[in-house]
Amino acid sequence: MKKNVIYIIIAALIGMFMGYLIFGGDTTRESIIEKDNSAETSGQMWTCSMHPQIMQSESGDCPICGMDLVHASTTQQGLSVDQFSMTENAMALANIQTSVVGMMSSESKEVKLSGKIKENEETNTVQVTHFSGRVEKLLVNSVGEKIYKGQTIAILYSPELVAAQQELLTAAKLKKEQPELYKAVRNKLKLRKISEDQISLIESSGKIKETFPIHSHVSGVVSEKMVEEGNHVDRGQMLYKITNLNSLWASFDAYENQISLLKVGQRIKVKTNAYPNMDFDAEVSFIDPILDTRTRTINVRAVVANKNDVFKPGMFIEGTIEVMSQKSNKTITIPKSAVLWTGKRSIVYVKTQSDRPIFEMREVVLGTSNKDEYVILNGVQEGEIIVTNGTFTVDAAAQLQGKKSMMNRSKVMLPDDFQREFNKALVSYFLLKDALVESNTRNASIFSGKMLSDLRGIDTKELKGEIVANVKGVSKLLEVITEKENLIDQRNHFVSLNESLESLVKKMDYISDNIYIQKCPMADNNKGAIWLSKEEEIRNPYFGNEMLTCGSVVSILGKK
Repeated sequence: MKKNVIYIIIAALIGMFMGYLIFGGDTTRESIIEKDNSAETSGQMWTCSMHPQIMQSESGDCPICGMDLVHASTTQQGLSVDQFSMTENAMALANIQTSVVGMMSSESKEVKLSGKIKENEETNTVQVTHFSGRVEKLLVNSVGEKIYKGQTIAILYSPELVAAQQELLTAAKLKKEQPELYKAVRNKLKLRKISEDQISLIESSGKIKETFPIHSHVSGVVSEKMVEEGNHVDRGQMLYKITNLNSLWASFDAYENQISLLKVGQRIKVKTNAYPNMDFDAEVSFIDPILDTRTRTINVRAVVANKNDVFKPGMFIEGTIEVMSQKSNKTITIPKSAVLWTGKRSIVYVKTQSDRPIFEMREVVLGTSNKDEYVILNGVQEGEIIVTNGTFTVDAAAQLQGKKSMMNRSKVMLPDDFQREFNKALVSYFLLKDALVESNTRNASIFSGKMLSDLRGIDTKELKGEIVANVKGVSKLLEVITEKENLIDQRNHFVSLNESLESLVKKMDYISDNIYIQKCPMADNNKGAIWLSKEEEIRNPYFGNEMLTCGSVVSILGKK
């Protein structure tokens, strides 16, 4: 009986198992297939919040850092081509901080200048000998030694003075009969800086001195030693250069965008690394009227007192000038930590939505700096949110996601209408180029004016910042060429015009005909300059018939 019960239980279990396989198995298999099909249909991808380059078709861990992968679609939906997103976790780990762009009153601002300490050329002197002879001994032997007024610095043997002393002794015997001769001989010695006491001693002793000391007529520091013992020197020859270190020049470099803020008489605070906790007051005494074309700076100078020898010539210094503006205009300012530098570009990262971590790179035009901030001339508006801490991390995220960044500039798209109209304007450009080839100033002005008129008729509303600035630059140069009546001036401005035009033409997708970029290595004072041409044959607009065929084709822009 017990065995039958056991058999019945076993049979029931087997039946239940078989029923599951027959009916439940299909349901499970169908649900799995449906789930897989759903996943395939949705195309769901998974990525790492810290390493966006990781893209996988299923969930799991990041192979780089081990973090859980997240849905890629949840972070990339609804973004423009230059926008990218970061997760809240990634922002927290990288300590990314943002702030709202604000306005600052321009009534008062600080101008920072860098420079170094130099010798005050107004107080530099030279020590010379007033009689010829041979240097018997130098009592000051090295650069940097301090000397004082009246100090004996050298001893000379002088045949010239030996002869003058003999004349003195002879004239002294005849001074009653020939007093004028006696006075003339004494004056001759005085002119050679022999003192009255020395002359009287020679006369009273009746002995001729073979060597004479040379006394310093100024106090200071020897900056250059110009003779050695044994040298023969002529009257008026330099022995030492003497620098007065009690008064020095603080010499600064000011950039072009700072020039308008500076004037003679302004107070300037000078700081040096040697004494970081001390400020030294000075006054701007000189602003160079000539710009250094190599560095694009002008020299700004102040005289600093150096009674305690705090400053040493050659020291690097920093100057701060507080500028009071006549107007109380408001200017946009951002923290210096928000700005990244890449070549000539200055960029910031803007958070485009206040409630989502979505960013895009923005190029900005910087004005003057004020303490820890930059004045912004163009690029961001008041109220926008920018990254102020962790900017490099945000830039790295942009690079990894293939977005516009420091290292990855997005391609600028020119509207089709603009390209068509610009191609028409290029017709006048080629006529301008031919006029310069023929050295025809009048025609160059005419065709330059025609191209300027064509450009002004083009609608630029759809253009973005960089292109707008480029078109404005071309228009300004055409305006200058139109007004110039001198062929040399026209050709000089033609150099800059071609650089701007080349940049625009290379961005165009539609070019009506082949354009040859040609270059003359001798133009622009041997720096080399380019121009655009419809013909492959070289016809040089910078020299005309003087060097008509000088140049070569550097690239060809064909129909696209």
